[in-house]
Amino acid sequence: MDEDRIAPVFKDRHVFLTGGTGFMGKVFIEKMLRITKVGKLYLLMRPKKGKNPKDRLVDMFTNPLFEMVKKQKSMDELLSKIIIINGDCSVVGLGISETDRQLIAENVTLIYHFAATIRFDEKLKKAVELNTRGTREMIKLAKECKKLDMFGYMSTSYCHLHISFLLEKPYDPPADPNKIINSVELLTENEVEAMSKKILGNLPNSYAFTKALAEALVNDACQNDNLPAMILRPSIVIPTLADPIKGWTDNLNGPAGLMIGAGKGVIRTIYCDQKSYGDFLPVDVAINGLMVCTWNYLAFNDREHYIVNFTSSQDIKVTWEEILVMGQKAINNKYPINGILWYPGGNMSKHQWVHKIKAFLFHWIPALFIDTLLFCLGYKPILWRVHERIAKGMEVLQYYANNQWDFDNKHAIIIRGRMNEYELEKYKVDAKGINIYKYFEDCILGGRRYLLKQPDEMIPSARRMMQVMYLLDRFCKLVIYGGLLYWFMNRILPLFVSQDSLNQFYSIIKNAFKK
Repeated sequence: MDEDRIAPVFKDRHVFLTGGTGFMGKVFIEKMLRITKVGKLYLLMRPKKGKNPKDRLVDMFTNPLFEMVKKQKSMDELLSKIIIINGDCSVVGLGISETDRQLIAENVTLIYHFAATIRFDEKLKKAVELNTRGTREMIKLAKECKKLDMFGYMSTSYCHLHISFLLEKPYDPPADPNKIINSVELLTENEVEAMSKKILGNLPNSYAFTKALAEALVNDACQNDNLPAMILRPSIVIPTLADPIKGWTDNLNGPAGLMIGAGKGVIRTIYCDQKSYGDFLPVDVAINGLMVCTWNYLAFNDREHYIVNFTSSQDIKVTWEEILVMGQKAINNKYPINGILWYPGGNMSKHQWVHKIKAFLFHWIPALFIDTLLFCLGYKPILWRVHERIAKGMEVLQYYANNQWDFDNKHAIIIRGRMNEYELEKYKVDAKGINIYKYFEDCILGGRRYLLKQPDEMIPSARRMMQVMYLLDRFCKLVIYGGLLYWFMNRILPLFVSQDSLNQFYSIIKNAFKK
C-alpha cells in the first residue's frame, strides 16, 4: 500500500513564515497543523487595527477555515505550535529583535516568504519596500540560519509580462533591484510616484514590477551565494477546491469577486475579450504544490527544478465568457445572493467603446439616480462611490483580461510524476476529476457564506427576491423599449415614410388583432 512521504518531511521541523495571516498563509498554517507533525511555526506578525499579534492570531483561528483542525486539536495545542515573531517585512531588518533573530537563526530549517502587497495599484515606493526590499531582508535572515534546508519564495506567474510563454527559468529583471531599493529609500512617496511611469516602463503596475525584482534577488542568492532556494510561481489564486472546505476565501479577488459583484446586480459590463482565458489555481492546490515541491527538493536533493510554475491552463482552459455564464447560472438558479441591487445581468464587451457606453447607461446613470433618491430620503449616497471603486479595479483587470499568456509547467509535471497514487489523492495538484461548473458553484456558495456572511437558511428568501427583481427587470425593460419604439414610430419614422403609408400600416395591425 502506498504511503504518505510528504507530511513526514515537516515532522519536528521549525518553519518560519511571513504573510501567515494572508489568503495563502492561512491555508498553509491550517494544513501544517492538521496533517503534519511540524515542530514549531514561527509567524512574522505586526500589530494591526489596534490589535496586537497574539489577538490577531486568536481571531484568525475563529475563521471557518480552521473548524476541521479545531475538532482534532484543542486551541491550547494549536497555539503551543506557534511562536509569534514581532516584525514587519516593510522595514529594514524586518523589525525583528536581536533575541528573536537569534532564535530563528539557531532553530529554523524551512523558510516560506509569502508576505507581499498584492494590490496592483499600490504606490511604487510602498510596493518596493515590501515586495522587493522585504525579500532582500528575508534573504539576509535566511543566510544567518545555521540549519536552513530551503528558502521558498512565493512569486507569481504574472511578473514577467513581456514574456507570452513563461518558462520555468529565471528571467532578467526590469531594473537593478538594489538600485531601485536605494533610490526609493532616498525619495518621498510623491517623488517616486511622479517618476513611476518612467520606472515601470512597459509593465502595467507596481506589483508585477516589484515581484520581478524580488525574483531576481532570490535567484542571485541561489546562484551566487548557494542559498538553498525555490521560486514558486502560482497564477491567479482563487477559493479552495475542497481542502479543508469547499469554496473558502477571504477576499473578492479574481473571478469569484466578479461573479459576486454581478450576482449583486452591481457589475453589468466588463471590458474583456470573452474568448480569452486566465490561468486560475485554487488556493489549496497551490499549498499542496508548495508542500510537494518542498518534499521533492529535500527528499531528492533536486536543485535543478528550483523554479516551478503553479499553473492550470495546460490541464484546463476556461474562457472568461464561460466563467461569466457559469457564474450567472449558479447565482440565478441555485445560490442567489441576498440584498441584490437589481436582477443580475450584463455581459462582456471586447471593444472598449462599447463597454464605456454600457457603463454609462447601466452603471453611472443608475448610480446617480439611486444616490439622488437616497440623498432626498436623508440617507448617505453610496452607489456612485461603489462604482468608482469598481471602475478602478476594472482598469487593473482589463490589462490581464485582454492579453493572453501561457505557461510551461514541465518541472511541475516531473515533480508530480514522483508522487504515488495515495499522495496524488491527498495532495491534489492536477485537474483529474475536477468538475469546473461544480467548482464555481462552490465558489459562489463560499462567497455567500464566508465573505457576505449570509447563512444557507437565507437562500429561500434570496430566491423570492430574485423572482421579484426578475419581474421588475422585465417590466422596466418593457417600459423603456416600448417608450423608445413609440418615440421612433412618432418622431423618426415619419421623416422617411409618408403619413398615409403609416396610417395604412397601423390599420393592418389593428385588423390583424381584431381577427
